[in-house]
Amino acid sequence: MTPGLVVVKVGGGLLGPAAGLESVGHALARAAATRPMVVVPGGGPFAERVRAFDREHRLSSSAAHWMAILAMDQYAFALADRIPRATVVEDRPAVLEAHAAGLVPVLAPFRWLRAADELPHSWEVTSDSLAAYLATLLGATELVLLKPVSGGLDLVDRYFTRALPRGLRWRVVEAAGDGLFDRLTAS
Repeated sequence: MTPGLVVVKVGGGLLGPAAGLESVGHALARAAATRPMVVVPGGGPFAERVRAFDREHRLSSSAAHWMAILAMDQYAFALADRIPRATVVEDRPAVLEAHAAGLVPVLAPFRWLRAADELPHSWEVTSDSLAAYLATLLGATELVLLKPVSGGLDLVDRYFTRALPRGLRWRVVEAAGDGLFDRLTAS
């Protein structure tokens, strides 16, 4: 893939005030201008609605899994709308095309993950694990998990360390406050 590619998973917990999402979008666009980047959305309130529906209607694990991944696709469109020069993509060739055009690819992962279907269908596998898996498929050198707070393994799902490929650098970056661009571009 692209040398030095960083996958940035944008947590759904950042879908608070519109101004917050706007500033995150601008920081992502600035960071993407300094190095190749792919944005992977979390599920946020879209996935939370799937969880609530699952509790109420007792879906099969596969139905809940795919519905939650479709929630990530919804968030992809919201993020692309807030990241200057962003475009929604669905696969590796579209990521390459976006980079060639000077755009920030925001991955709507449903079709790609549905075709690969290698991860367990369980609520233990959240967008953090999916981002780690997608970073592997994209040949990324770094995975950044952008969340409302900073931390480590205490902030990821239980499957994350199994989905994370050996040797992939990863870190949790707090989105709140000033200096997000600097935190995104720090090595």
